[in-house]
Amino acid sequence: MSATTPAPLPSPGVRYAWYGALLVLGALVGIAGALVQAAWFPGGLLLAFLATAGLFYGGLRATGTQVGVACAGGGWLLAVVLLSLGRPEGDGAFGGGAGELLFLFGGMALAVMCATLPRLSRPAP
Repeated sequence: MSATTPAPLPSPGVRYAWYGALLVLGALVGIAGALVQAAWFPGGLLLAFLATAGLFYGGLRATGTQVGVACAGGGWLLAVVLLSLGRPEGDGAFGGGAGELLFLFGGMALAVMCATLPRLSRPAP
């Protein structure tokens, strides 16, 4: 295979396994990002964005479809939203402020950017 010829899409079974793994990885990156972005602001926010972008782009490249980004983004968004809800006692992972909003909206923007990246055409089977 030359450098200009893209790899063929993985088989459907492999893609479905990737989708499940990306959903779990998205939740883990969302949890880790929620904790680190407030702990070392603004460096933690940058680190959380880098991890989030790496996950979304990796999901696109691993599966060859935008569904990989959607699975990673879905897991990430689910974790971030659940952490932002808090508990009835008032405890929550997010204390409120600009950093948390930047993390939420910036992560969603990264997912959209990765999902709309141009892809190389695949060779016909």
